[in-house]
This record gives sequence, C-alpha cells and structure tokens, in this order.
Amino acid sequence: MSSYAIELRNQLVGLAGIVERNVYLTKRYFLWDLEFMVWTIANTLTIVFIARATGLAAAAENRLATNLLVGAVIWAFLGIIFEFVTETVAWERWEGTIEYTFMAPISRPVHLFGMAAFAVLYGLVRATILFFAVVAFIGLHIPSANYGAALALLAIASLSFMGIGIMTSVLPLVSPEKGAQLGFIAQGLMLVVSGVYYPVTVMPEWMQWVSKVSPATYALRGDRASIVSGAGMAWADVWPLLIIAVAATPIGLAVFRIGERYAKRHGKLKRSG
Repeated sequence: MSSYAIELRNQLVGLAGIVERNVYLTKRYFLWDLEFMVWTIANTLTIVFIARATGLAAAAENRLATNLLVGAVIWAFLGIIFEFVTETVAWERWEGTIEYTFMAPISRPVHLFGMAAFAVLYGLVRATILFFAVVAFIGLHIPSANYGAALALLAIASLSFMGIGIMTSVLPLVSPEKGAQLGFIAQGLMLVVSGVYYPVTVMPEWMQWVSKVSPATYALRGDRASIVSGAGMAWADVWPLLIIAVAATPIGLAVFRIGERYAKRHGKLKRSG
C-alpha cells in the first residue's frame, strides 16, 4: 500500500473517530437532548398555530401551516449545524480535550468535517422527528409531498451550511468569552434574510439581494415546493447551493487556520474566559 493510501486511510479513520466521539457525547447527554427536542416541538407549534388564527379557508390554512412548518424545520436543522460546528472549540474546552485534539495526527479539515458530518446526520434525524411530530399533532394534510426531493435538496444545502458553520466556528477561538454568542448572531442574521417564515419578496430590495447569498433561501424555496406542491428538485435551487458550498468551504477552512494561529500565539486555545 502506498504512503498516500495509508495517509488517506488514517485521515478517514480519524474522521470516523470524530463522528463516533460525538455519538458517545450525545448518548451521555441523551436526556438533555430529549428535553431540548420537546422544547423544539413546542416552539414549532407556537409558530404553526399562527395559521389557525388567520381565519382562512381550510385548504389555505393547511397550506400556510405547512409553509410555516417547513420554515421552522429547516431553521431548526440549520440551527443544529451552527450549534455543533460553532461550538467545536467550546466542546473541547468543556471536555478538557482541546490540546489533545489539536495535537492529534489528523488534519484540521478532517477534524472540522467530522464535526460537521455528525451535525448534519444528527440534524436530519431531529428534523425528521420534528416534522412528523408536528404534522401528527396539528393534523396537517400533505398528500402530494415529495419527501425524497426535499431530503436530497437539504443534503445538498448541508454542504453550504457546513462551510458557513466552519467560518463561525473560529469565533470561540479568537474570543473565548463571547465567540459562541457571535456565532448565534450570525445564525439569526441568516434567519432574517432567508425567508424562513415569510417570502423574501416582502423584504426591502437590498435585503432581497443579500438573501441571494444565503443557502437557506434556496433550501427553503425548494423544500417548500417539494413538500407543499410535490415538485422535484429544481436546478435553479441546486446550482446556487453548489456554488456557495464550493466558495464557503475553502474560505471557512482558511479563516479557521488564521484563527487557530492567532489563538495559539496569544494563549487563548485553552482559555474558557
């Protein structure tokens, strides 16, 4: 076996190890995750119930509730990715393993992609539970939903979300005190411009232009079309997501490398505040 193949195998084993470690951490805090799942369902219900207060005809109310639900589910999915990837450094500090992890014989991209891969898998499981729990509770009728297309588009969008999440994961490195909170501010800004609960067309024109660089805009548009109308994946939603992923991933890795060097130079790697 060539040295290149051996190195590739070692990096893949390292990536699987990062994912496996996060699985064990999730098991450790399973009851907390279960409680958070209940809270997420309750929070989503408060949004979807808005459709009941509009006084629309039954069909229109069902369509509005479904649109709100898709927005809430994708927002929850995006939130999980941001939470896990942005808190990569915070998790290491909590567990007291940050120095060991940063000295481990795996590359930084493998480390970060391992965190992001687990976040995507975990987020998909939670999003699926959330969607069907609310559908059952509200009694929504979605007979023509194309779940395959919706999941496929969300998987493509995950590549873009991962790249942006890696960018924000550097914040706790350069600012141990408030970095994680800044990551959630970035998430909130994406919420505003992506049309999670309303069409982007209701926003000012300059915000509509900003929405074009948010991957959530295309994921929401495509998934709403698939769930509500049964449409398949549209190339108009796929190609922007691929471009954003191709651009965001190397930028995110470069930003993280700069932040890591800064943290090591200024003694912030292990600091918790």
